[in-house]
Amino acid sequence: MKRSGTADLPLHGGRVPAWLGERMTLLGTAISECVIEAYGPSEYLTRLSDPFWFQAFGAVMGMDWHSSGITTSVLGALKRGLNPRSADLGFTICGGRGKHSRRTPDELIDFASHTGLNGAELARTSRLTARIDNNAVADGFQLYLHSFVIHKSGEWAVVQQGMNEGNRLARRYHWHSAAVRDFVSDPHTAIVGKPQGTILNLVDARAAKAQHALLEIAHEPVESSLGEIRKLVMPVHHDLRAKDVDLKRLGAVLAVAHEQDLRDFASLLLVEGLGPRTLQSLALVAEVVHGAPSRFADPARFSFAHGGKDGHPFPVPLKTYDESLGVLRRALDAAKIGHTEKLAGFRRLDKLTRNVEADMDPVADFSGAMAHEREISASLGGRTVFDDRAEQRKMSSKRQLSLFPE
Repeated sequence: MKRSGTADLPLHGGRVPAWLGERMTLLGTAISECVIEAYGPSEYLTRLSDPFWFQAFGAVMGMDWHSSGITTSVLGALKRGLNPRSADLGFTICGGRGKHSRRTPDELIDFASHTGLNGAELARTSRLTARIDNNAVADGFQLYLHSFVIHKSGEWAVVQQGMNEGNRLARRYHWHSAAVRDFVSDPHTAIVGKPQGTILNLVDARAAKAQHALLEIAHEPVESSLGEIRKLVMPVHHDLRAKDVDLKRLGAVLAVAHEQDLRDFASLLLVEGLGPRTLQSLALVAEVVHGAPSRFADPARFSFAHGGKDGHPFPVPLKTYDESLGVLRRALDAAKIGHTEKLAGFRRLDKLTRNVEADMDPVADFSGAMAHEREISASLGGRTVFDDRAEQRKMSSKRQLSLFPE
């Protein structure tokens, strides 16, 4: 078992509106099903343990492409979507934000009682990962979210997040049971963020004397374990910029979706008659399902699937979102009764996009793509949280007028 990655993210406030949260639950669950069906439960946990894939996953679901809110919203959506299907998919997500995080040990013990796993050991593991990231590494971040994703086989992933109120940053920590061997000697091979002076790291191998207090709690042997983790540091700026995405990879997606010959072929692969905007979204969804780890170095690119709730890079196109969901759900439902051609189409769509990238050397016109998305936004039901606030102000004004009629 080993820390598998970290991500530094700007803090964002606010809540996910119901119109997006409900869709995130459906899409997040469907993508999870696709990954589990194609690659198995262990691979799904590996992906959740990768900070780059996790960020791309949240972006393709319509969350802010770079903010701390992705962590809470994605895990919340998955908990709502996967837990009711635990008997079918084998996964349960325990914990969450704030008071929910403190319930994690009890939830793990309950899960273990139905699966024959060692609940006490799982609860202890949960506490250890939280204590290491919250107490043993004094990097200025205090945990406020702890989620434990567990499969009935006993394999697990932990995703937790801390806040640094001083610099308005959040840091997300990823753990994976298949990678971590020792909690108390170099469990993190690297922790990367903006320089903040000297950091006290009680689990650094050089801090053996300082480990004794921790060892009284952890009761773990001190052994050295080396490896490499994935480190993601997102920029502070809110608007999406060309430098935040791989323009060649984005160019391949746009070519497949919008160039006539490629679009016709891509639609045929999915056995659907699809418009260009939906194909654009589905090509990015297909990459989240089938892409290799190296494909997620620019997670911001995946916000070109369904935009962002705050309007960056553009409003969430609800009509496209719902059509993408429909295509994915129909493919999953058909696969359950043996008709796998639609689900296999997503793998072929991802391969087509990568072939276009390699053979045609496309480079996206970033400014043109952004302008096009904003131009068609209204026709696709584009919506942001700011629209919600405007509606709330309008309703409030109407109520005030009704109290004081002329």
